[in-house]
Amino acid sequence: MIPAGRGGLRARGGLLGSNHRVAPPRGIERPEVLLASGAVSELRELEAGRLRFSWLCRYRVRSECGAPGFWSGTMASRAGPRAAGTDGSDFQHRERVATHYQMSVTLKYEIKKLIYVHLVIWLLLVAKMSVGHLRLLSHDQVAMPYQWEYPYLLSIVPSLLGLLSFPRNNISYLVLSMISMGLFSIAPLIYGSMEMFPAAQQLYRHGKAYRFLFGFSAVSVMYLVLVLAVQVHAWQLYYSKKLLDSWFTSTQEKKRK
Repeated sequence: MIPAGRGGLRARGGLLGSNHRVAPPRGIERPEVLLASGAVSELRELEAGRLRFSWLCRYRVRSECGAPGFWSGTMASRAGPRAAGTDGSDFQHRERVATHYQMSVTLKYEIKKLIYVHLVIWLLLVAKMSVGHLRLLSHDQVAMPYQWEYPYLLSIVPSLLGLLSFPRNNISYLVLSMISMGLFSIAPLIYGSMEMFPAAQQLYRHGKAYRFLFGFSAVSVMYLVLVLAVQVHAWQLYYSKKLLDSWFTSTQEKKRK
């Protein structure tokens, strides 16, 4: 029991009882009784605890009623609570993209680059054949095309089929692209190497050339184009085969699910 005089203040909320009075702070005239230092600190702690509890209760009620409160706008952060036994860095085993999906994206990108290179070669051949047939320049500058160049114009078909197969992972279009690549791309190039071989042999042995492209031997230039086209189509077939395998793998997994 802590008595207080006539000039004392009653404790808020009756924390020290209804008959107890708290000594006024310094500055109030004629304080009759001063509380001990321990009682004052205890009173302050109780008052602070009661105020925190009342504010938390009020914010929780507002949050449950739909009003913005203490819990409504709070987001998780690095400093927030975590599950016991982890520091948050062991996330790789929880969410991981399947390997065949990653491979599919990479292979599509590689095939697209090869298709763009093939498109450049195809456009150059079309320009050369157009200039030769329309006689825009003399045959001494741009020679007439070889026979293998005509069927090679169809090599644009497998490239277009390959591009059409990418958006929805269409296996049928990709298979057609690979088959038509062998017919319209690889076969004309093999025939072209056989067709130009006698002219290349004559150029190598005797140094004589009968067809020219802007002052250069046509057979030399066309052999360089042929070698580049063979490499492009070989890599295109290789990546298409790997892409087809990855699509088959993903299709089988979907069927299992």
